Amino acid sequence: MRARRPIRNGSLRRIVSKLGRISQEEAERHLRGYVASHPDDPDGLRLLAEAVMGLGQRREAAAVLEQSLRLAPDFTAARYDYAGVLFRLHRFAAALSELERLLASDPTNPLFRQLQATVLENMGELEQTLAIRKSLLAENQERAETWVSYGHALRALGRQEESAAAYRGAIERRPSCGAAYWALANMKTVRFTEAELETMRTESLHSKVSPDDRIALQFALGKAYEDARLFDKSFEQYAKANAAMRLRLDEVPEAFKPRAGANKAVFTRDFLDARKGAGCDRPDPIFVVGKPRSGTTLVEQILSSHSMIEGTGELPYIAALATELRERNTPGQPSAYPELVASLNSAALREIGERYLDSAKVHRRLGRPFFIDKKPANHFHIGLIHLALPKARIIDVRRNPAACCFSMYKQYFSTTNLRLSELGEIYRDYVEMMAFFDQALPGKIHRVVYEEIVQDPEGETRKLLAHLQLPFEENCLRFYESKRAVLTPSSEQVRRPISGESLEHWRNYERHLGPLLRSLGTVLTSYPKVPEELQ
Repeated sequence: MRARRPIRNGSLRRIVSKLGRISQEEAERHLRGYVASHPDDPDGLRLLAEAVMGLGQRREAAAVLEQSLRLAPDFTAARYDYAGVLFRLHRFAAALSELERLLASDPTNPLFRQLQATVLENMGELEQTLAIRKSLLAENQERAETWVSYGHALRALGRQEESAAAYRGAIERRPSCGAAYWALANMKTVRFTEAELETMRTESLHSKVSPDDRIALQFALGKAYEDARLFDKSFEQYAKANAAMRLRLDEVPEAFKPRAGANKAVFTRDFLDARKGAGCDRPDPIFVVGKPRSGTTLVEQILSSHSMIEGTGELPYIAALATELRERNTPGQPSAYPELVASLNSAALREIGERYLDSAKVHRRLGRPFFIDKKPANHFHIGLIHLALPKARIIDVRRNPAACCFSMYKQYFSTTNLRLSELGEIYRDYVEMMAFFDQALPGKIHRVVYEEIVQDPEGETRKLLAHLQLPFEENCLRFYESKRAVLTPSSEQVRRPISGESLEHWRNYERHLGPLLRSLGTVLTSYPKVPEELQ
């Protein structure tokens, strides 16, 4: 695409020649200077958008690309970049519109089709996603990553055997493909052959294997040794993988304690009571929150088996609205979220609620009165959710803290793997913040304890539906028969009846979990109750 449109301006060519050798911030300064003196140059605008996007300024990048495309509507590279930015802003319908325009003139372009499949996947259009990924695979048989993407699409639709075959197809093409090994390991139902294990061990130690492949291979080996009940060897692999991931982080991502403290400082009971009647009063959303690996997917699967509730997966819109608020720069108002929520009047809160519901429409295909937004991290935004959507229901899912945190430790999250001690500290802060909201919003949040729903599925499901003011339906107990697509790592587990086999599994690793158990402290020993010092 870039070859079709060579840069003609000498000054811009000189800037481009430096880009690989200078920092992102310096590149942005050079390009802003160029655009200031050449405001009608579409190429300079596209490069500036690329630079600001690299600095995380997505909204500005979109605005700059819009300006570039107004000047040059046929600028293919700029339109492709624009579609990608729209996708990252969760403006899925708009991104599809741009891709359809690109595909109209270049219908076989694999980059356009690949991004189109990713957008459709995030919209829940999984059959269409599978069709595109299948066609890309037919054209790229020797590319391991294409096999992995095809496997992911099959897995989301519950086609497990075909999915596993696709992952193994990736390994045949590239034996070091860590993503394929991890995908197989993470299917829970797959067991590696001795030959596969030997290949994994060899590839993980090879000096030419990429860091990403090595980390994924280590996670996969950890799971393989776990399945063989070789728990010490398993933990060694998990520890190596997590240590490598943690080295990539300068600090704990989105450090929980300051965010929890800010929520407690802003959303007091008096603050929330003073804003009663604000927001959008539609009761459609049911927010299922918690920590990852706590059982949120199970709760969603149970509820989405009810005739009045649709499961829509993990929607990005609450976090996106909070980010938009955070990026506001209005003179005389606080610039930090959630503090600036205090400056929002009833109309502004209602608009946030309405925008959320409008964004969620694309995921609601069954016409049911209620839908589930199962994004665990929405617990950061309970105050905003309550003010913008006061009739929305909130369900908090808890699992034994040691089991939950260690399950997170075993999971390859790509960017957010933490130390065991940090996982325990963050879990304590989460429990403390949720205890605060229990007091600030009495009766608003229904708590589901994973172990209790495993031991008494019908009794706990009846309590859950009673909180939602919905009648009990037997289908909710046969949630594993649901054909709905599931994108989370628990996709195989929720297609089987509830089992208690994993409740105490973490104890096989207890000798290695000292930092976690110490950091959890009374949150673990008091579970499922909240320790007095955190109430």
